[in-house]
Amino acid sequence: MPNHYKERWEGPIRGLRLPLAAWNSLHNQGITTIDQLTAVADRLERLPGIGLTMARIIRQELARLAATE
Repeated sequence: MPNHYKERWEGPIRGLRLPLAAWNSLHNQGITTIDQLTAVADRLERLPGIGLTMARIIRQELARLAATE
């Protein structure tokens, strides 16, 4: 059975690999583009379903993606 918090998955935002729980939370908030995600990156932990740990993981992925571009 997949661990929705540890395993990383490709999602609708190309290049990011996030836990399934993160993708579900972002989808529920209507965040489907890198621009939308970047706009809320400073307040991710306040979004429903995203806590401090998930926010840290998302920010790390955003930083990794930015470094590769």
